[in-house]
Amino acid sequence: MTNPKEEIIKLLSRDPVLAAIIPEITLPEPQPRQDVFNALIRSIVSQQLSTKAAATIYQRFAALFEGNEINPTRILSTDEQVLRSAGLSKQKSTYLKEVADFFSGEAENMDWQQLSDEQIVKHLTRIKGVGVWTVQMILMFHMARPDVFPVDDLGIQQSMADLYGITAEKQALKKQMLRIADNWRPYRSYASRYLWKWRDNFR
Repeated sequence: MTNPKEEIIKLLSRDPVLAAIIPEITLPEPQPRQDVFNALIRSIVSQQLSTKAAATIYQRFAALFEGNEINPTRILSTDEQVLRSAGLSKQKSTYLKEVADFFSGEAENMDWQQLSDEQIVKHLTRIKGVGVWTVQMILMFHMARPDVFPVDDLGIQQSMADLYGITAEKQALKKQMLRIADNWRPYRSYASRYLWKWRDNFR
C-alpha cells in the first residue's frame, strides 16, 4: 500500500520548484481536531500579537472561567470589561462575543467534518471579525484539510515571488499564484506549508 505522505511528495515534486525544496524540509504530521469554536477563539485572541504575547493573553482569558473551560454560554454571560481585563482590546472582546453568539445558535451542533472547505468559509465568515484567511488557517492547521490555498497570505506571496520569479503585484500576482497552485491539487495545503517552512528556514 502506498504511503499517503509519499503520494503527496510524489505529486508535489512534479513541480520542479517544489521538488528542489521538499527534500530540505520536514513537515509535522497534521493532527485534525473537531473543536472549531475554540480554534476561532484562539485565533481572535492571537491576532496581531507575537506568539509569546498571544499565549500569555490566552492563558489570562481562559483563567476568567472556572476550570479554564471556555464555551459560548460563559463568554456571552461575561461582561466585556471583564474580558478586557485579560488584555483583550475592545474590538477583540466584541469579536469573541460574536463568535460565542454564533456557536450558541445555528452552529451549536453543526458537524463541520461533513461540510466542504467552501461551505465552512461561507458559514464562518458571516461572523464579524472572522475573515477568509482566519478560516483557511483553521481548515489547514486545525481540521487538517489537504487542499487549501491561502492566496492572500503575505508569506505565501513572498515565497512564491522569490521561488518562481514572479514580479507582478496585487491581483496579477494572485492570478499567477493560483495558476501555479492548480498543479498542486489536491494537496495545496501541503505545498503551502512547504513554502512557509522554506521561508522560515532559508530566508
